[in-house]
Amino acid sequence: MSEFTTHTLDTAPKASKPLLQNAKKEIGFIPNLMAVMAESPATLESYLSLANLFDKTSFTMTERQLILLSISRYRNCCYCLAAHGSIAKMQKIPTELVNAVYYKQSFNDEKLEALRSFTHAVLEAQGWVNQKYITAFYQSGYSQQHVLEVILAISFKTLSNYINHINDTPIDKEFLIGLPDNNASSSCCEADV
Repeated sequence: MSEFTTHTLDTAPKASKPLLQNAKKEIGFIPNLMAVMAESPATLESYLSLANLFDKTSFTMTERQLILLSISRYRNCCYCLAAHGSIAKMQKIPTELVNAVYYKQSFNDEKLEALRSFTHAVLEAQGWVNQKYITAFYQSGYSQQHVLEVILAISFKTLSNYINHINDTPIDKEFLIGLPDNNASSSCCEADV
């Protein structure tokens, strides 16, 4: 059950209104997560700024979405899985890669698997990553810049994952396409998958 107000352009605090208007213009609707974040203009602005900065990283479009999906899968954030699954579909990222994240299966691509493994290692160790994971990440073709950009992604997703956990944010109908079988109660959202 939602804990916080899901704001509209009429109810949002004044400082959040232009941010929501921009989101509606760019996306075509105001996602529930942003409508909830609007309660705190600074939180909404931070989230949007981090999203913009993460899009500027050296990762490919596919790598970026797989990182965000992997973080959300690790934290079992169904809202973010649906949202980034939908974005991945719009960006024509292969369905088998997205499904591998949903169902915790290995990628057939060694470099992408190293990226996911390193992302999980950072999350699991809360930053105190064993050197063997860092070395394996570098041996897969990634660099120190990529290490820092994975941490940026985790910072970005921490905002949305934690807010969605506290709020149980309802998945927007526009994001249901991002779930397997377009089903909001899909097993991808269950903790034991």
